[in-house]
Amino acid sequence: MKRVRKAVFPVAGLGTRFLPATKAIPKEMLTVVDRPVIQYVVDEAREAGIEHFIFVTGRNKGVIEDHFDIQFELNHTLAQRGKEGQLAILEKLQPMAGQASFTRQQEPLGLGHAVWCARDLVGDEPFALLLPDMITLPGHGCLKDMVDLYDHTGGSIIAVEECDPSETHKYGIVGKGEDVHTGFRISGMVEKPKPGTAPSNFYINGRYILQPQIFDILARQERGAGNEIQLTDGMLKLQAQEAFHGYHYRGRTFDCGSPEGFVEANLAFALARADMNGSMRDVIATLLDEMGAAAEPQAVAR
Repeated sequence: MKRVRKAVFPVAGLGTRFLPATKAIPKEMLTVVDRPVIQYVVDEAREAGIEHFIFVTGRNKGVIEDHFDIQFELNHTLAQRGKEGQLAILEKLQPMAGQASFTRQQEPLGLGHAVWCARDLVGDEPFALLLPDMITLPGHGCLKDMVDLYDHTGGSIIAVEECDPSETHKYGIVGKGEDVHTGFRISGMVEKPKPGTAPSNFYINGRYILQPQIFDILARQERGAGNEIQLTDGMLKLQAQEAFHGYHYRGRTFDCGSPEGFVEANLAFALARADMNGSMRDVIATLLDEMGAAAEPQAVAR
């Protein structure tokens, strides 16, 4: 059984929910505290032992490639000014030569199409797929444990979390079969089921390990919801050929694909840092007091 060495990051989306901020800046480069969103996802992949990072980009996404490249002028300036700590951080985040590859998705035809665009770079190997909008706190990554499950079961792995049963219509939902090692057999998948029809409350959280046979399926896949090539449709066909297992991630995933989730992630990541926790708690308490006072109705003068 081949091990998981490569990861695909679909970063071609337009980020329209963040306009006008994303008119010139890719949504993946918006910062959570002091790092762009995409950096957290790449760090999670690196923690899981990924050796080759494959980015499926689109127009106006060149800054992502620049971010993962060496900036000689910046490094030289930091070295001259004795900023060794900052220089070390940049060097640690820098992929080694040949570890990062970039390919284009010329048309916005859906997640399934974006994955298919990476076929030649992935080749005949299992690969991880990480949606860049979804991030986890550093040190609490999901993919590492998924790789451990894959090493015991093979096949394909989907990470899931629990949601309120009343909200299953918002997500891709999996059915839960018998327990296997640290996961369970997936008995079925459905995209945004109608209220009351979901097979469980386990929703797909944007982390996958897939077999390369998915590429042939996606190549023939008809367009589905939204007139796009849907990954879930392809996975359902692949499930007819091999086992799918679910990994129940018990950490917390933050959805940076919406302004509300992005702000929540910034607050959570700042509070998780020892150097910011105290000051952020004070700031939040002060803002709550000020906003609460401003919202109180003014007494009517008699």
